[in-house]
Amino acid sequence: MKDLVVGIGEALWDVLPDGKKIGGAPANFSYHTSQFGLNGLAISAVGNDTLGDEILSNFEEKKLNHHIVRVEYPTGTVQVELDGEGIPHYDIRENVAWDNIPFTEDLKALARQTKAVCFGSLAQRNAVSRNTINQFLDEMPTEGTYKIFDVNLRQNFFTKDILSDSMHKCNILKINDEELVAVSGLFNYPKMDFKDICKRLLTDYDLKMLILTCGINGSYVFTSDAVSFIETPKVKVADTVGAGDSFTATFVAAILKGKPVNEAHRLAVEVSAYVCTQHGAMPQLPDCYTK
Repeated sequence: MKDLVVGIGEALWDVLPDGKKIGGAPANFSYHTSQFGLNGLAISAVGNDTLGDEILSNFEEKKLNHHIVRVEYPTGTVQVELDGEGIPHYDIRENVAWDNIPFTEDLKALARQTKAVCFGSLAQRNAVSRNTINQFLDEMPTEGTYKIFDVNLRQNFFTKDILSDSMHKCNILKINDEELVAVSGLFNYPKMDFKDICKRLLTDYDLKMLILTCGINGSYVFTSDAVSFIETPKVKVADTVGAGDSFTATFVAAILKGKPVNEAHRLAVEVSAYVCTQHGAMPQLPDCYTK
């Protein structure tokens, strides 16, 4: 397998009010990159249990390439409750399979064939998976690859050191407006305009790009010499689960296909808005987006 586009981290079930749905940012990211014709691959771990069987069956049904190992921990679950605006709130079970992804020779070989990888902070809450993610990043080719750190601050599952280390290892940072406030406070940044904070992060961590999403207030992509801003389309929201992952996947897919930043940004906004109109994190995208 060559030129892989990898999502690495949590694989789990989101238990929503209307039933459980496959979840986890890595699977969402990999699934959507695959819809754009790229060689998407989800890397995680599940337990030797029925929920693990169902995740693997679900990935097979969706034709999602994956490297999922079975470990002696239960498959992850997240209790998701939606507020009146469809915004999810999470209760994430601890000490589960995706906290314990082992680093193996097979994983090392996959890393060396990876063109782009997306990883988050949540999957690094436990040392085993954190070390695996870091070793995977270190084994990737140094030239011409994208390492996307999608900050996902959940409950108390993050530290300043994890965030700092990840920002040093990535070359694209994706963060939302609430997370930007939290990171600014954690790193004792002076009170500055959010754009200035983004530009400082871009410089301090030598990033190629920084993506800032602000919900209904639009989104930005910062590079060393330009800023792209696009308003968020008004749509009828079914739920927002996985919308951010579809944004990241679409943006990365477009960049890998050679589109300029502003075009990649616009397509990412359109796709994530569409995903908000659908139930669940992995709807089939219309051909008008993926062709």
